[in-house]
Amino acid sequence: MPPETLTPERILEATEEVLRRYGPAKATVVDVARALGVSHGSVYRHFRTKAALREAVTERWLNRTSEELSAIVTAADPAPDRLDRWLTALFEAKRHKAGDDPELFATYMTLIGEIGGVVDRHITDLEAQLTTIIEAGVTEGAFNTPSPTTSARAVFNATGRFHDPCYAPEWSRPTITTDFEAVRSLILRGLTS
Repeated sequence: MPPETLTPERILEATEEVLRRYGPAKATVVDVARALGVSHGSVYRHFRTKAALREAVTERWLNRTSEELSAIVTAADPAPDRLDRWLTALFEAKRHKAGDDPELFATYMTLIGEIGGVVDRHITDLEAQLTTIIEAGVTEGAFNTPSPTTSARAVFNATGRFHDPCYAPEWSRPTITTDFEAVRSLILRGLTS
């Protein structure tokens, strides 16, 4: 059977597994190459440095959330329903990442601390998604705000406790869902007044 073609996606999948197994401090490009059955030079042909590989795997991890949320942004539902679903989906996605695979979540938190630009792009994307929903709400007459962009940033910041990884220890508390629902409800009421 011929060997599988080495692609950036295969390398990123293997890198994620290596990071899960060894953690960011001990994982090396050689470990990734070994997991793929190739030389480390083959990995470097796709990712010029270890830092570039770590940045790409972190960006891929963050983009999973953005991609899930983008389907809500483009849905045909009324904007208030989309905003409600978007906020809920963001909270659930982040909470599941932290709770379902805590070792990998901790690994990514370490990588994110090293690679600020990836996080900045992720936040910019999420705020742009929020802006699109809020603009639609203004067009529909459902939301009242002079600046959808400013409102989107405010909504993102107001809900930080439910998606910013620094709050991850709180996401398993028994009252977190009630707290989230109260904030989400307050935001939706505030945008409609």
